[in-house]
Amino acid sequence: MKITKLSHEGRGIGHDNGKTQFVMNALPGEEVTIQKLKKHSKYDEAIAIEILEPSPERVNPPCQHFLVCGGCSLQHLDSRAQIVFKENQLKEQLQHFGHCEAKEIMLPLQADVLGYRRKARLGVKYVAKKNKVLVGFRELNGRYLADIHYCPVLHPQFGNLIAPLSELFYSLSIRDQIPQVECAMGDEEAALIIRHLAPFTEEDLTQLKQFAESHNLAIFLQPKGPESIHKLIPNDENLFLTYALPNHHVTLAFHPADFTQVNTSINRQMIDQALHLLELKNTDEVLDLFCGIGNFSLPIARYAKSVLGVEGDPKMVQRATDNAKRNHLENVRFTAADLTKEFAFAKNLRINKVLIDPPRSGGYEVLPHLLALNPERIVYVSCNPSTLARDAEYLTTHGYILEKAGVMDMFPHTQHVESMALFLKKDHD
Repeated sequence: MKITKLSHEGRGIGHDNGKTQFVMNALPGEEVTIQKLKKHSKYDEAIAIEILEPSPERVNPPCQHFLVCGGCSLQHLDSRAQIVFKENQLKEQLQHFGHCEAKEIMLPLQADVLGYRRKARLGVKYVAKKNKVLVGFRELNGRYLADIHYCPVLHPQFGNLIAPLSELFYSLSIRDQIPQVECAMGDEEAALIIRHLAPFTEEDLTQLKQFAESHNLAIFLQPKGPESIHKLIPNDENLFLTYALPNHHVTLAFHPADFTQVNTSINRQMIDQALHLLELKNTDEVLDLFCGIGNFSLPIARYAKSVLGVEGDPKMVQRATDNAKRNHLENVRFTAADLTKEFAFAKNLRINKVLIDPPRSGGYEVLPHLLALNPERIVYVSCNPSTLARDAEYLTTHGYILEKAGVMDMFPHTQHVESMALFLKKDHD
């Protein structure tokens, strides 16, 4: 079969008697032998089992678990070609669904392609047939956990911990009652949150503490919902990790369960670029929507007259407020609001610039309220090019120009496309 292009998920696309085939481990221009995995009425799913004519962009995957583990889908594609693939995804989404084009495509933000991931949620499963506890991501088919012993995209503190964690969990009395472990890392500290459905014995707790000490980890336990998370070791009252934004003299504290960007290097570049696009002045009044723990708000406050950060989770609002105090920033404040339903905080609000960093669903519900504030400049940070395209169409048909757009390689070796766009008000000088 000849492969003609890549799908949005990073699978090769070919045709068998006119029927579309989505083929894992296949790249555009290649001729491959395929094995069909699933048949559907309008398409089939398959995997390339022999590469007859390889693409010049094909490389040896850096992970031996590629095509077993579903964590990465593009390891067989040269990292430079991955960027081109992601840039094309962004352009196509903007053109086809946003009916607009950026006047300028910005250079991609790139950093290390291995060992970059500092936050992850790993599945845990005791498999009686293998007499083993599996730790990791799901297999490509999504049904079972992949049987892996390391992960090169995780920071080495965690990537080299897969096999030791498997052995640790196997040794515990409730090996079949641990469904997941969450990894989180700051600049200096690393932590695990272990979800467990039954109580640990005292012997179990001793083993967990010994493991934490030998691997320089903090361990938190989660017996029920997120509110039940508590620290096991070290035996202190410090519940937070930290990361620095040295270009802006800001340090942020976060709980291991908080949402933070997984790629520290790209996060720093992303903040630098966002501040550059905002063209901040000491007279600017800035609104930061979906602000989280203050990742953008606090650096912005270094250069603007005032900043208002809005976030749906009251815990994150408190975290952001504490971070403002930690950094001695008095010109930034935070408020909680469900941005999909309410905008009461904007009554009598004066702002002239906006940063918006919504979830994958985008910020469509926010946009009418946002335009009522009449900002001159909007920087939109996106983790989903399709919802960015939808929102770009709304903005460009309501008085804004899509001035710039570009991708950020937040998740190398995966199909995820993170991007940033700058919208300028048409009548603004």
